[in-house]
Amino acid sequence: MRFIPTAVHGLIDYVMGLFLIASPFFLGFRDDGAATWVPVALGVVMVLVSLFTDNEAGLARRIPMPTHLWLDLLSGAFLALSPWLLGFSERVWVPHLVLGLAEVAGSLTTKTVPSDRAAERAARP
Repeated sequence: MRFIPTAVHGLIDYVMGLFLIASPFFLGFRDDGAATWVPVALGVVMVLVSLFTDNEAGLARRIPMPTHLWLDLLSGAFLALSPWLLGFSERVWVPHLVLGLAEVAGSLTTKTVPSDRAAERAARP
């Protein structure tokens, strides 16, 4: 069931992206390995994709919302599984798993058509 408006999802993406970038530094798992760089890289990508997504928070609005949600699903799954896939689960795994699952949940519960686009479609004869 998709109940999160795309405008809300867009704002959450910016906050989540910045949180992912900063999380290794303030949650205390900063090193020079994958545990640090996976969330940082995914956070940067999340912010960039959000800037180009066709929703109320996007600036360029080139990436369709369904494509954006698929990218969220894939990156969230990768983030959640990365401690085991990349071999750092003995040091840290909770932030990666929790934030990854949150991203997956957001991708599965967000509407696929921005409200301003839905209004445009409804107004067409």
